[in-house]
Amino acid sequence: MTDDTRFLRILFDAAVAAASPAACVPLWLEEKPAGKVIVIGAGKAAASMALVLEQEWAAPLDGLVIVPYGHGADCDFIEVVEAAHPVPDQQGVEATRRILDRVSNLSADDTVVCLLSGGGSSLLCAPAPGITLDDKRARTAELLKSGAAIHEINHARRRLSAVKGGKLAAACAPANVITLIISDVPGNDPSVVASGPTVVDAAAARESDVRILATSDDALQAAALRAMEFDVTPYLLGDLAGDARELAQEHAQLAIGISEGRGPVEPPCVILSGGETTVRVTGAGRGGRNGEYGLALAIALDGHERISAIAADTDGIDGMGDNAGCLIHRDTLLRSTNDAVAMQANNDTYGFFDELGDLVMTGPTRTNVNDFRAILVR
Repeated sequence: MTDDTRFLRILFDAAVAAASPAACVPLWLEEKPAGKVIVIGAGKAAASMALVLEQEWAAPLDGLVIVPYGHGADCDFIEVVEAAHPVPDQQGVEATRRILDRVSNLSADDTVVCLLSGGGSSLLCAPAPGITLDDKRARTAELLKSGAAIHEINHARRRLSAVKGGKLAAACAPANVITLIISDVPGNDPSVVASGPTVVDAAAARESDVRILATSDDALQAAALRAMEFDVTPYLLGDLAGDARELAQEHAQLAIGISEGRGPVEPPCVILSGGETTVRVTGAGRGGRNGEYGLALAIALDGHERISAIAADTDGIDGMGDNAGCLIHRDTLLRSTNDAVAMQANNDTYGFFDELGDLVMTGPTRTNVNDFRAILVR
């Protein structure tokens, strides 16, 4: 890494740490409720949230959470089951059935604590009557490949599910339900995270015990503070959506304008943004939305000598790959032996950055507040 890309990686690490369950869960916990406490949940952060809960609240605790393969944690009392993401599998179906068994026959003196984070929609899988798992798998795969936004995907998932859209909360009645959320959705609507199994809509969330523990804003603010320690001015754009390639082109023009003295801030500065872009897959290559953004940014910058960047997912996984994202150097295009435009057309961003050694590899971070992008302008 160069000094600039090392700095960008420091910002990414600060963003991830700010959204970790170890950092955010204790801040939102009160005393352990009286009566029986059942812990359930699903998502990339669910096991690490459960582990912190065990550390903060004394036994007895019981429950079950579902996480993607490789996202487990060594809990003592709360069972952790791994299942497929983003397309559900039978393991997720069986684990969801077991969650429903655990929350049945509770009393008004009991409490269910539901731990939700990004990825929960595919993991918490109970097909609605008349719908098969194969139906759900086919529809999910179709939506993921189409470039649909996450709220569109989750809307379809709710229609096909027997637990989403508040149905899981209904199954817990008459027990009290506390929902703890690490949000991966723009706007942080609790009815959208994991398709809202304990929340019908945002209005219902105000009437129930729903706590948003960490968001993209927390991650961006942490990165901004870290940048200022290096005397680099942060310029925050907040959560953004839209096509990954188009957004990259817009950001390239913004960064170039700043470098030429035509921007809203002066160099040295770092442009920070989060949210979730979309990718329309038309090629046969391998990659994710951060790779798509990164390659489009490199092409648009065309070797600009004063600009470098990072684009990575805070969960450590970009698309279906084993990488979090990628680094963009001043000489990215110059060092590549591949045709960047052809690789982009084939959606083979993983192959492009892998050849250069510029994939960001973290492994599962066990949290998820969605994408993190930082563009450094010297």
